Order: sequence, then structure tokens, then C-alpha cells
Amino acid sequence: MKKIIVAYIVLASCFIPVWADTLSSDKSDFAEISTVIDDAVYDIRYYSSYNFTGHRIAGYKAPKAYMTKKALSALAKAAEDLRRQGYRLLIWDTYRPQKAVDDFVAWINNPNDPGDKTFYPTLEKSNLLAGNYIMAKSGHTRGSTVDLTLIKKDGSFVDMGGTFDLFSEISHPNYKKISKKQKKNREILRNAMERAGFQGIDSEWWHFTLKDEPYKDTYFNFDVE
Repeated sequence: MKKIIVAYIVLASCFIPVWADTLSSDKSDFAEISTVIDDAVYDIRYYSSYNFTGHRIAGYKAPKAYMTKKALSALAKAAEDLRRQGYRLLIWDTYRPQKAVDDFVAWINNPNDPGDKTFYPTLEKSNLLAGNYIMAKSGHTRGSTVDLTLIKKDGSFVDMGGTFDLFSEISHPNYKKISKKQKKNREILRNAMERAGFQGIDSEWWHFTLKDEPYKDTYFNFDVE
């Protein structure tokens, strides 16, 4: 009997990391980016239909951008760094409610809704989840991740050699088949974000997460409004 109990405890302990994740609606430690960075520009794609699903995403009730206060403080440092180099930030997405991620997954699982194929031109929609292009749990939902790009101080375009949410190897930060100028522009953004304490990922040049994020096991679900 003791052996059975011990075996049960060992087996149960294997699932602790899953159970450790918390779903929260507490937004008290979040702030809107505009309250700290006054020259950022916003193109909140999931508030509009201009995204890979072709519809506004659940939980986006206003075109606003929130982050944890700690991440926002770090982002302000990156913004100041880039400002000195002649750039401003353009924000596509920051905090993302869990209900929005659930909306992504529901769209993927709906065979009758192709969405906007221009965002995944060489892939089958069913491969977006299996290929980890879209995650059932997203770092955005923890509140310290941001999708962004550069614009010049006058608001003009900075060419990054690819657009937001393009599910393609073109979006990989170190993709080789872009111009030297496009590579340099990606490096300017990445270097400033890294100096401020963020880290990127291998698949999206626009995506950065605060290394020392405050809510590593908490996923939030309050609306963006």
C-alpha cells in the first residue's frame, strides 16, 4: 500500500508545472503604454479585421495597449534609446487576453473559415498551431511581451523586410534573403530592446519579452478596453 501511495505522489508531481499556471483578471499591475511613452504610434491589429483571422479578436474592445508596469518601464528605456537614434515605436500588440488566444485556436479549428490567407501564403491553416506559429498559451497573455516595429520621427516607414504576423521564414530575425538595410533595421530594433532587458524569439523579428518578467506562471484574461 505504501508503495502505491508513493508512486501516486511521484506521478502527481509530474503535473505540478501545468497546475502551477494561474488564470487571473487582476489588472492592477498593468498600465497603458501611452501613459509612459507619449510618442508611440498604435496599429492594434486584433482590434480590427486586418489580421490572419479576418475578424476582430475576442477581448479587444478598444485599440489600446497595456503591459505590466515593470515591462513598460523597460520599454520606455528602449523608446528613449531609439529616440536618440531618430526613431519612434509603432505598437501592434502587447498584453493579449487568454480569450483572444482561445479565439485564435477556435479559428484554426474551424475548417470553413480561411481568414486572410495573405498572412500564411505557403502554409495550411491547420499547420499554424501544430507548427507553433500560434500557441494555445501565449507569452503575451502574461503581460510582458510586445510586438512592435520602428518608424522614423516624422512617422515614415522603416523597411524591415517583412510585415507583422507573416507566418513565413521571412519573419525570422536572421533571415538572409533581405537587403543589408533591412537587416540593419532589424538589428537596430533588436539591439535597443535587448539593452532594455528584453529578448526576442527565433521566428518573429517583431516579438520581444522582458527577460525578468514578473508573472512567469500567470495568464491574464481581462479585456483590452
